[in-house]
Amino acid sequence: MKNNPSPLYIFGEVLFDCFVTGEQVLGGAPFNVAWHLQALGDQPKLISRVGDDELGHAILAAMRDWQMDTSQVQVDPKHSTGRVEVFFEDKEPVYKIAPECAYDFIGSELMHNLPKSGILYHGTLGVRHKASRKALSQLTHYPELAIFMDVNLRSPWWKRSEVYDWLNQARWVKLNEHELRVLGFDEPNLEQAMARFQSQFKLLQLIVTRGEQGAMVRTQSGRIHQIKPQKNHDFVDAVGAGDAFTAVYIHGLRSGWSIEDTLTKAQEFASKVVGLRGAISRSPEFYRAFAQSLEV
Repeated sequence: MKNNPSPLYIFGEVLFDCFVTGEQVLGGAPFNVAWHLQALGDQPKLISRVGDDELGHAILAAMRDWQMDTSQVQVDPKHSTGRVEVFFEDKEPVYKIAPECAYDFIGSELMHNLPKSGILYHGTLGVRHKASRKALSQLTHYPELAIFMDVNLRSPWWKRSEVYDWLNQARWVKLNEHELRVLGFDEPNLEQAMARFQSQFKLLQLIVTRGEQGAMVRTQSGRIHQIKPQKNHDFVDAVGAGDAFTAVYIHGLRSGWSIEDTLTKAQEFASKVVGLRGAISRSPEFYRAFAQSLEV
C-alpha cells in the first residue's frame, strides 16, 4: 500500500439505527465510512455532532474504544443524538429518520485546526439543515480539498437543486442506479445516463452501485469498469453495504490502486458486511483478515 499522509475528513451524520427487533446499532453513512476506514488504517477525522445524552455518550465511547479521533465531534446541549428506525421490505431496508437531530446543527464556528487540503467525504442527509450546510460550505471553499460525495437520497430530506450544487463541487461521486434516475438522468441506456451525469458535473469518476448486479465506474475518458458481487450465503441485512463499498473505494483512491482492484475489493467488503446486523462490526477480527488481503 502506498503511504499517503494527506488528511482524510468525513463530514455528516452519526446516529443509532434502531431495528424492529429492538437492536440498536451505531450508524449513519459518514460514521460507517469513518469506522471502516479507521479499521483499515486511514485514521479519518469525523466531523459531526451528538447530543449530550446516553446515545451521544455511547457514540463517543465507542469511537475512543476504536481509537478514532473524536476532536471534531461536537456535543450539543440542546438537540438529541440522531436516531433512525429501520424496517425491511423485500429484504431491502426502509428508514424512518428523526428530524432536528444533533448532527443537523454542526457548528462551523466549532470546527478548528482543519487543513485546507486532502480528501473530504460527505453525503446528502447530513446537510438537510441550514446549520450543517453552512458548516460544509465553509469546508468546500478550499480548492485543494478533493471531495468524494456519497449521494443518499432519503425523502423528504433532500432537494434536487441543493444536491446539484454539491455535485458541482465533487471530484468523485457514488450513488445507486435508482438515485441516478431520480436526479433526472433517465436515459434508457444506463451508460448514456452515466455519461451525461459525469459530463454535467465534470467528475473524475462516477460510481454507480446496482445491488445484486454489482457496481459500475465511469472515468473521464469514458471507459466503463464493472463488477458483479459474489453471493453471501450468511446474509443478514443490506444496511450499510453501500457504506462498506465506499470506505474501501476511498481507501483504494488514497492507496493508488487501479480501478479494477479498487472495485474488486470494495465489492468484496460490501458482500462481507451484509452478513452483519447493521453496518459495522466492533470486532477487530472481522476486519483483520480483510485488511491483510488489501496488499494489491
